[in-house]
Amino acid sequence: MDEELGTDERAVVNAFQGGFPVVERPFEPAAAALQDRGIDLDADDLLGLVRDLDERGVLTRFGPLINAEEIGGAATLVAMHAPEDRFDEVAEQVNAHDEVAHNYEREHPHLNMWFVVSVADADRVDEVLAEIEAETGQETYNLPKQQEFRVEAKFLVDGPISDGGLDCSALGPDVTPTDRQGLTPQEVDLVREIQDGLPLSATPYGDVAAAIDADTEWVLATVKRFEREGKIRRIGVVPNHYALGYTENGMTVWDVPDEKLDEVGPAIASLGFVTHCYERPRHEGVWPYNFFAMTHGRSEDESQRRVEQVRERMTDFWTVGEDDWDTLFSTRILKKTGIRIGDRAAANTVEDAGAETVDD
Repeated sequence: MDEELGTDERAVVNAFQGGFPVVERPFEPAAAALQDRGIDLDADDLLGLVRDLDERGVLTRFGPLINAEEIGGAATLVAMHAPEDRFDEVAEQVNAHDEVAHNYEREHPHLNMWFVVSVADADRVDEVLAEIEAETGQETYNLPKQQEFRVEAKFLVDGPISDGGLDCSALGPDVTPTDRQGLTPQEVDLVREIQDGLPLSATPYGDVAAAIDADTEWVLATVKRFEREGKIRRIGVVPNHYALGYTENGMTVWDVPDEKLDEVGPAIASLGFVTHCYERPRHEGVWPYNFFAMTHGRSEDESQRRVEQVRERMTDFWTVGEDDWDTLFSTRILKKTGIRIGDRAAANTVEDAGAETVDD
């Protein structure tokens, strides 16, 4: 599908994987920013183009990418072995759990099934894993995130604005972040309404406000505050990376000396093609790796080159042996559903804290 994209479509995909304005009619300043970069689209053209990309499956959605960890609840990565002669049966048993959001088959001689468990109550993780172990007869290995160095899953295509940078995030209400941990009931309604994207209309925030019976000004201020607080990672187009040709993904895993992690993490996170970068726990005798870096490529060769670049950067900090790392390529998507952000938000509800302040 990448080859079918026109010049303007490529420009929009590159430009707005983040940094979309939080104003009542956001497509107007967004189109003006494109015009400043030589892309002759007005607001109606831009809206129509985004709508078309969405309908064709080039985008998974348009709107905010919510940081579920900051909303409430917990999520963790889990690995397990599924015997070859029972693989599909085990996958079905794992996928039957609503708490399992994503599940992939990966190339590894033992741990060949990798899934994400997302729950509203952190105590529920152990319960879900115990249920899966009882049903499948297989041990699970919990690999919760211990440090996050990068989550920046942007997928650029060849074409205009190849640097991917049109940042209009300064446009919007001037709000003050809070240190409040819970969400008010109205904020929970907002999260539920926007978690799968914004309406593709000239006034998406106003449409959201109407849907939850709120003032548009409140929606704008709250979305902007969520963005500044890290509850929303970014706002814009969210590409279907498979449709853009990024069909190869490799999860490189490393046994980094513990004393080097604080240096290695930011260095690997600085590589633009690394989309996710975390510290996770080892499991003695089974899993010796404590550092994960996810890369994507549009071909097997490109993917392998990027893995090699990660390895080369690692050698700046320590002597990397052959047994100190591995790459687990995904071979099959077994389940892929959205993380249950609404449930997690609802479990993190507090009494209404009053109207949020918009700075002058």
